[in-house]
Amino acid sequence: MSNLISIDLPVSKPKNAECPANHKTGKKVDNLILKSLLALPINLIAHNEYYFCPDPACAVVYYSGVNEQVFTEADLKEKVYQKHPEDRNVFVCYCFKHKVGDVLNDAAKQGSSEIAEQITKSVQANQCACDILNPQGSCCLGNVRGLVKRIQ
Repeated sequence: MSNLISIDLPVSKPKNAECPANHKTGKKVDNLILKSLLALPINLIAHNEYYFCPDPACAVVYYSGVNEQVFTEADLKEKVYQKHPEDRNVFVCYCFKHKVGDVLNDAAKQGSSEIAEQITKSVQANQCACDILNPQGSCCLGNVRGLVKRIQ
């Protein structure tokens, strides 16, 4: 007789999963971002884990961790900056409604961007909602600063 006990240990899930369309690793996002940005009934959110695909060449924006469900830009209320980084009419800052063109024009006139500074102050004052308004589910400042750097 054996004294060994069999225990089923939980299988750890990866922090990132591959996009089913381009097979690149996406960033995990909270379901709240999907609830906020989907232009579809939220009962279509059928899974607990979703990932963001930032690749501009890929039509998929969000996909479930088990790759059974995808959402494209056609399913969202807004265009996604990462999918159109050169489109001057796409929001780069979703909280304060700054478009790519706004940031580029500001940086071209000023040599730097007052918009980036305004966003920084607002973030420091805890006045942003990037976690539910920005399709990437995180702060836009890196994107805004990248735009400014691009023309400097």
